[in-house]
Amino acid sequence: MKNRNTAPVGVFDSGVGGLTVVREIARQLPDENIIYFGDTARVPYGSKSQNTIIRFSEQIIRFLKTKHVKAIVIACNTASALALDAVRDEFDIPVMGVVIPGARAAVEATRNRKIGVVGTDATVQSGMYTKVIHEMASDVTVIEKACPLFVPLVEEGFKEHVVTREVIEYYLESMRNTDIDAMILGCTHYPLLRSKIRDYLGEKIQIVNPAYETAMDLKELLREQNMENGGATSEHSRYSFYVSDAAEKFRKFANTVMPFDVPTTNVVNIEEY
Repeated sequence: MKNRNTAPVGVFDSGVGGLTVVREIARQLPDENIIYFGDTARVPYGSKSQNTIIRFSEQIIRFLKTKHVKAIVIACNTASALALDAVRDEFDIPVMGVVIPGARAAVEATRNRKIGVVGTDATVQSGMYTKVIHEMASDVTVIEKACPLFVPLVEEGFKEHVVTREVIEYYLESMRNTDIDAMILGCTHYPLLRSKIRDYLGEKIQIVNPAYETAMDLKELLREQNMENGGATSEHSRYSFYVSDAAEKFRKFANTVMPFDVPTTNVVNIEEY
């Protein structure tokens, strides 16, 4: 690798949700170059089997390695829950997910040892958050709740629509009636609904956004391994975006999430990797 420090960080997700992680990395690590891949042809991952998600993740990491990335962030809770261990063993590059940083922040935030988790069907069925939280603090009670409609509402641009408030109420009424005092947004799309969720749940429940925590963990990892970019830009643009399908739809959505104008989005035939 020519220069590890200016090499980009690779970030991938099943679709557009991982942009919330890119947004946080761009905020917290403004000097880093980022290459993002959204698997828009094969989204959603939330309903696929573990073997399939591992295979998809391996293909994407092989693609990102052709871009000489120095570290990889799996910006997808489903893939973090189901594929992280498998790909970590397989590739000679630091790979991190979003589950552990989110779980740790929630354990630090809770006072009464009761934590809620909302996520996709696959993430909730995997029980990954409960498992990770219990490894950190066995005395914590975890209540997980699948909220599958949140993803399409975000992707179709219904963030401000009255139907979104109704769906939040439908899913989270039972959560609001428990005495949890911290809740993990266990899907990268959900931070885009954060203010609406907060309005509904009220102030007594602290909302944990794993995207922010993951950016902070990445910062720590790059520092430890002496891979931080000291502000030198590489020859390619700071941020590059790749998808497996529907580039224009992705770009339009990305422009509503990112604080800057998203340049061209390139389509990759990911099955080749």
